[in-house]
Parts: sequence; C-alpha cells; structure tokens
Amino acid sequence: MPNSRIIGTGSYIPEKVLTNLDLEKMVETSDAWIVERTGIRERHVAADGEAASDMAAAASRRALEMAGVRPEDLDVIIVGTISADMPMPSAAVLLQQKLGASKAFAFDLSAACAGSIYGMGIADSFIATGRVRRALVVGVEVLTRILDWTDRNTCVLFGDAAGAMVLAPSDGPSGILSTHLHSDGAGAPALYIPAGGSARPTTEATVREKLHYVKMNGREVYKIAVRSLTAVLGEAFATNRVTPDDVSHVIAHQANLRILESVLQRYAIPMSKCWVNLDKVGNTSSASLPMTLDQANRAGRLSRGDLIAMMAIGAGMAWGGALVRW
Repeated sequence: MPNSRIIGTGSYIPEKVLTNLDLEKMVETSDAWIVERTGIRERHVAADGEAASDMAAAASRRALEMAGVRPEDLDVIIVGTISADMPMPSAAVLLQQKLGASKAFAFDLSAACAGSIYGMGIADSFIATGRVRRALVVGVEVLTRILDWTDRNTCVLFGDAAGAMVLAPSDGPSGILSTHLHSDGAGAPALYIPAGGSARPTTEATVREKLHYVKMNGREVYKIAVRSLTAVLGEAFATNRVTPDDVSHVIAHQANLRILESVLQRYAIPMSKCWVNLDKVGNTSSASLPMTLDQANRAGRLSRGDLIAMMAIGAGMAWGGALVRW
C-alpha cells in the first residue's frame, strides 16, 4: 500500500495580540508567573466576526497554493477542532463551501489538541487504501471564546490560529512512515468543558456558573502529557527501527515549554531540533502542530530526507505521534 506525504502546508494567525502585560490588567497574574510556568509571552485573538471556518480557509488556501492543488481536486477535508462555528453543521463542510471543494467529502473530528495528528493519521489511511488521492487536514481553534477570563489557570494559556496540510500519495521514500494514536478516557476530568452537551444541556444555571468554559487540572495534564508523549515517541522509534539520534526535527503541539523539554530530555534530543513558537502564540490546540510545521517549512528549516518526529496530546485524554521522512 502506498504511504502518503505532505505536499503543502499553510497557517493563519489573527492580527490582534494579547500580551502577558495585557493579562495583568484583566486577571490576578503576572508576566513572570506565566513565563516561568508555561513559556508563553503573548497569544493572538480572532477578530470580531471571525469564525473557525474563516481562519481554516485562510490557512487552507496557503497550503493548497504551496501544493499546487486546486480545491476542486480535493477528495476529503478533515478538520480537527473543538471550537467550530456552530454545533452543526461541521466546520469542515463550511470550509468546503468557502474553498469551492465540491468533490470532497468533509467532516470534523474532536480530539482537542491532538486533532491534527489524528486527522493526519486518518488521511494517511484513506490514501493507503486508494480511496483518496488529495486530502486536506486542518486544525483550527477559536479558544479565546470558550475561556473564563477570570480563571488565571486557563485564560493565560490559549490563543487562536489555524494550520493546514495537504497530503497526497508518495512517489518515493519520503512520506509519513507511521502514525500512532491513543486515548484514555480516565483522563477526561483533567481537561474538559462541563456543560453544553447532552449530559449537562445549556441552562441559565450552567451559563451563570461558567460551565461552558475550559476547565483544567494543570498538574494532572502535565503528568499525563509527559508520560504519554514519551511513550508514543518510543513506539514510533521502535516501529521504524530508528533512534532518537536519527531525528532531524521535532514538530510538536505546543502546550507548555516544560512538557516539551521534559519529553525531549528523556531521549537526549536537543531543544534546538524542536521548532518552538508558543512564546508568540500560546497553546493553539489542534492548530498548533500544522501551524508549527508550516512555520518551520517556510523558514527553510526542513530539507528533503530529514526525519521529523511529531507528537501531540489533548483532552480526552487523546494523543498521538508520527514519524515523517520529508
């Protein structure tokens, strides 16, 4: 079966910047406190009226242009998001319409910060079966609209962005070597939104009690993330019979600088191999991995034949890893 390769990348970051100094005026926190615990200095906020599908379209057009693929040639559009325009229809079908990708079937998936690596794995499987030849995978979040701006444990972390990847069958040794996807529902209480679903439908009380915003146990998320991402990278290395020394670059979901440092330290992979942007954009959830890939790609950091390790973890808990030969 053919493997797939990434032939185009794109990203979009809103213009409005919210700095740590801005947050000092909004909630009981400080620049020093945020930087020490997360590595984040600023994040971006979507403009009024700017929805997830709008940002996804901007990132997708850039990825399609790089790939030399017309929207009408896409076979599938997969969007990872937990902050779609509306509960239904999916952000993916709204994106399909905005791009004019009339041939593609389109759907959303909900794996929070792991959404893009889940989407990449699914698209890779579609291509392997021959069902799909051109796939668009997008991660997009407008998380600033589902945050409690009085909760310093969450509101300082997240930002808005979109990232996109175009996948096609590989014509050589380059491509996605393997993806490894996992989940564990026992970790659900560590990161979740309590209300707004069938378990706790929206009521005046749930709105008043701010139950429609992100809730997080940061210490628990940190422990699960380090343990799970370390394991999934090991799984990817073993599957492909490579060593950490073989890795040219690490492209990771950026939730917290300490998580990245802890995982890479366990494999003696220097941080210089990891493209880091969370100081400028914060945690952008499903957008993080493809946006980071696009930035490294457009900066000329990635060369043909480079071995790229990818990893991401999000609410669920859901996580994944991958090895890609560029």
